[in-house]
Amino acid sequence: MTNAGRTIARAALFMMIMTAVSRILGFAREAVMMTLFGQNYLTDAYRAAFSIPDFIYMLLVGGALSAAFIPVFSSYISNGREEEAWESASVVFNYIVLLLIILIAMAYFFTAPLIRLLAPGLPTTYAALAISLTHIMFIQTFFMALSGISQGILNSYNKFAAPAIGSVLYNLFIIVIGIALVKQLGIHAFAIGVVIGAVFNFAVQIPALRQVGIRYHFTFDYKNPGFIKIMILVVPVLAGLSVSQLNLFVVQNLASSAGSGMLSALNLAQKVMNLPVGIFGAAIATAIFPALTALTARGEMAGFRRSSSLGLRAIFLVTIPAAFGLAALGEPLIKLLFQQGQFTASMAHTTFQVLLYFCVGLAAYAAIMVLNRSFYALKDTVTPLLAAVITIGLNVFLALQLAGPMGVRGLALATSLSGIFNLLVLFVVLRIKSGPLGGRTILRSLVIALLGATVMYFVVNYSVEYMLQYLSFADKINYLISVTTGIGLGVTVYGLIIHSLKVEESELVLAMIKQKFPGWGKKR
Repeated sequence: MTNAGRTIARAALFMMIMTAVSRILGFAREAVMMTLFGQNYLTDAYRAAFSIPDFIYMLLVGGALSAAFIPVFSSYISNGREEEAWESASVVFNYIVLLLIILIAMAYFFTAPLIRLLAPGLPTTYAALAISLTHIMFIQTFFMALSGISQGILNSYNKFAAPAIGSVLYNLFIIVIGIALVKQLGIHAFAIGVVIGAVFNFAVQIPALRQVGIRYHFTFDYKNPGFIKIMILVVPVLAGLSVSQLNLFVVQNLASSAGSGMLSALNLAQKVMNLPVGIFGAAIATAIFPALTALTARGEMAGFRRSSSLGLRAIFLVTIPAAFGLAALGEPLIKLLFQQGQFTASMAHTTFQVLLYFCVGLAAYAAIMVLNRSFYALKDTVTPLLAAVITIGLNVFLALQLAGPMGVRGLALATSLSGIFNLLVLFVVLRIKSGPLGGRTILRSLVIALLGATVMYFVVNYSVEYMLQYLSFADKINYLISVTTGIGLGVTVYGLIIHSLKVEESELVLAMIKQKFPGWGKKR
């Protein structure tokens, strides 16, 4: 067991735990909002208010850091050139803050026409509400950008705790502030909670930055070698993100015109789908990224291929049964979490119907996170861009074709099908670029996971249906018993199948739980 294996295992385990806590709080936040407001034009306006601020954040920070900043910053640190790393980071930080202020100011004055363009289905009153909420959200964008930059630096030092805790505090403050002020401010209380949550998300990372020895330089030296490297990598990423956001805007446009609450139903179903994607896909990808970057910096391509392959197989092992589990338990789970107050059984059923189509692409989106980072570690941001552009074109085409006959369910299905296409394109190109990734082994693992998850689905689905027919407690108790029993049955059945077939990546997942990767880096 190597030191790299221990580091990745501990980081992945911690990230999974903290991501799970953050996602649970995210669901609590959604449950509070659905209870207080339900699914209607009011919540549609709230969802639409995130569009412009999130676009600015993703454009300047979210994608740029993951694709360009971390590989360059990490390579400097890995090669003992820490002072150069901080000089480059300072230049990047200064330009991002400058552009952030300019873009927020411009977007503030053009919010009204942008909202009318992005959510044309909102009635006039609710469009005005969306504009008001967007103006508040712009403050959140500034602090989330600072958090994103801090996270990129800390992750390069293999420091994951502070950013993970920050994401937990973000959701926690939205809930607390929202509940505390809702009587006085209505849904604006949750927008204020978003701002305060973003402030604390950044603030909690400051001590960790001091610990690694932050060295800030006030400089806009565009000739800085590290800054030039980052800019070369970031240009295609920005283009890809712009196309990606265009896709999101098209989907939002179609959803807002599908009727009251449909945008909220699509958003909520996607959040449920993203729970396993975030816990497993994002956690493993985030934890493995610094290791992939270090391996490529040292020219250890065999280790890079093994790490990428094993990461993919581990993600398939856990996300495929997660997708089948959500298909079997989705409706009682949504009713358990959200059906109270203004959120009705009809709303829960609508959300579940959308979720079913998102489940089709769940594993693909988790795997894409690893593949994208594999390319980024190779300092190749062009391939993910081209794959994204083609995929988004497919998604827009499918969304336009399916939205009419299927409504928001068609939008979810279009997203899933395009995600699967994206996964296949990235895998094939990475295989060509880096060499054999163990395709047969990955395919065998994929087939075993699908077969095991199928058996698990039927056991869980029929068991839950049977229980709900005969349980006679209060509805919430019935849903709680059926969901928890179903999860227990699913884990047991799937686990026995995988264990009996001696699937290698099952050892990896168990080792991660034990904070170790037996045999990591050995020939497989």
